[in-house]
Amino acid sequence: MIKKIIISACLLVSFVSFAQQGTASPYSFYGIGDSRFKGTLEFRSMAGVAVEQDSIHLNIDNPASYASLGQTTFSVGGSFGTSTLKTDNESSKAQRATFDYLALGIPMGKFGAAIGLVPLSSVGYKIVDDNSAVTDGVNSQFEGKGGVNKVFFGLGYKIMPNWNIGADMQYNFGKITTQSVEGITNVQSFSTETNLSELSGVNFNIGTMYQKKITKELNIYTSLNYTFGSTLNSTNTRVIVVSSDPDPYLPDVKDTKLKLPNKLTFGAGIGHARKWLVGTTLAFQGDGEYANYYNSADNVRYEKYSKYAVGGYYIPNYTSFTSYFSRVTYRAGFKYEKLGLIVNNESINDVGLTVGAGFPITGTFSNVNVGLEFGKKGTTAAGLIQENYFNMNVSFSFNDRWFVKRKID
Repeated sequence: MIKKIIISACLLVSFVSFAQQGTASPYSFYGIGDSRFKGTLEFRSMAGVAVEQDSIHLNIDNPASYASLGQTTFSVGGSFGTSTLKTDNESSKAQRATFDYLALGIPMGKFGAAIGLVPLSSVGYKIVDDNSAVTDGVNSQFEGKGGVNKVFFGLGYKIMPNWNIGADMQYNFGKITTQSVEGITNVQSFSTETNLSELSGVNFNIGTMYQKKITKELNIYTSLNYTFGSTLNSTNTRVIVVSSDPDPYLPDVKDTKLKLPNKLTFGAGIGHARKWLVGTTLAFQGDGEYANYYNSADNVRYEKYSKYAVGGYYIPNYTSFTSYFSRVTYRAGFKYEKLGLIVNNESINDVGLTVGAGFPITGTFSNVNVGLEFGKKGTTAAGLIQENYFNMNVSFSFNDRWFVKRKID
């Protein structure tokens, strides 16, 4: 009964919360918005390094990992973030709180399955261009919200004790709404343009994981993951309202197809199981076709995405009976991402440092995870905006044995 209440409550809260604004970045104006981290907090705290075949932590980055689950695992996470947006001349602050993911993994012998809901991207910006001090100056306000989420179902299979394969199917969906308001100083007239894009599409992901013991204590871990390119269908609507005319104008706009490129992710690491691990992750993605009818610009183009990350964890003594903090998992990582966006001939990059800890719930395999993320996105060069951000993340991972037949003596 308790697990049914937990799952029902988390499902309800998460579906409501996914409608919230998940970013405050002005760069979320472009394409389908600001790309979100698509894994659980345990691996986010290691900058996305997810190479170990873990039996109690759900790894939704690679579907091959599901075959290694030892218990049914339910994981849900959220975050609170603040950011300072600055140019050469001024700065402002923004903050937001969001749910980040919800997923359920179920072991089935040599098989393992997982289902979940994860944000793919978020749009959330508000830009004001105030020229009220200028006679007949044009005052503008631009605002956007929404994003794309994905529901996924995946299946993993253990070919050998140390080798897994897996695949998942993802249904992407969401809405992006943008609005611009323009008026002239000292003139009682303004116009409002609202654009709505409803997005949907399907894509597929395959992966494999392999580990090998090289000494009595040391293991090497590898992970390979490939996401196929896909199409995101955008059904578009535009509404224009002029204050002097009571009737809105609905111009015809064409529906569009956005191209999501294929992506290859490779990871490798070395470590002592349940003691420590150090690893790296490399990710490469083609240049997609993200521009929609309302956000294309001459000074913007898209390039190939790439990510380089190193990270790991350390557990002092996971079997300790006398020291709780010896059983805590301490995590850290560093990442550098080339986001695939070029504005004013400047590539937009993201550099970040992550730290975190996993606190076990005594008497169970469940745990509470806390993570901190510090980073910088963008630049003040070429008249652009630099974001200095700080995220505080929390997640809960509940583990239990389901579908076990009870024995009566």
